[in-house]
Amino acid sequence: MATVTTSAGPARAPRRSRTFGGGGPLVYGLAAVVVALTLGPVLYGALGGFRTNEQLARDPAGLPDPWVFSNYQGVLTNDAFWRYAVNSTVVAVVTTVVAVLFGVMAAYPLARYQFRLREPLFLVFVLGLLFPAAVAIIPLFILVTRDLGLGNTWWGVALPQAAFALPMTVVILRPFLMAIPRELEEAALIDGASRVGVFWRIALPLSAPGMITVGVLAFVASWNAYLLPLLLLRDEMRTLPLGVADYSTEHSADTAGVLAFTTIAMIPALVLFLALQKRIVSGLQGAVKG
Repeated sequence: MATVTTSAGPARAPRRSRTFGGGGPLVYGLAAVVVALTLGPVLYGALGGFRTNEQLARDPAGLPDPWVFSNYQGVLTNDAFWRYAVNSTVVAVVTTVVAVLFGVMAAYPLARYQFRLREPLFLVFVLGLLFPAAVAIIPLFILVTRDLGLGNTWWGVALPQAAFALPMTVVILRPFLMAIPRELEEAALIDGASRVGVFWRIALPLSAPGMITVGVLAFVASWNAYLLPLLLLRDEMRTLPLGVADYSTEHSADTAGVLAFTTIAMIPALVLFLALQKRIVSGLQGAVKG
């Protein structure tokens, strides 16, 4: 029996379009535009602080020539700046601690316990993400100043800010806590650990990436907050965003000094965010996977 042979060679693999590291030129072009729009004002402000007002008036888009350090030196030797910085730091730290602590305590039962209204209760926190703080600013002002007597105090600003940070905290932390194997809890309970002990010794360490993520987000949001401190804080208790506005008003003719003040004011939050950038990304990825 004759065998039939074919002269056709092996099938060619389909040609793949040439890509640039997973994205085309359009993607990289859009990314470059976004980066320019994001970093452009920051770089302009930082470099503007090294220029004189005469240089800014003569060539607004130019580089420092010569470089002037007196603007930054004047801000760093200003007692008002450090007073604003201390107030912002205390308020941001208190906001972060309260938001993370109460957020993980709220997320734990929503993740690990089965009860009748668990999902509707979690939906309340999800809907809280859609509730803007500006809508409740006047009722908050009345509640904090008249009913609680916390007007012009750190706690009067930190507690409402922590409350508005709770929805994001619960939504991010719940998947981390749900992903904890139940075998770990059962083994700890068999060894004699209480429910509180399981929470402190197992749940919290394993959800550390998520806690770092929500902590950084709460700190940065509090550091940049303007409207609530504007209504509740006065004189010696004002924070850095209010200090930037005050400095801009008092030194309206000193544009270079205002740029230097603004640049230094945003450095702490920027450094914290960049230092923990990888942890933030991993925390958000863990929340999405969960």
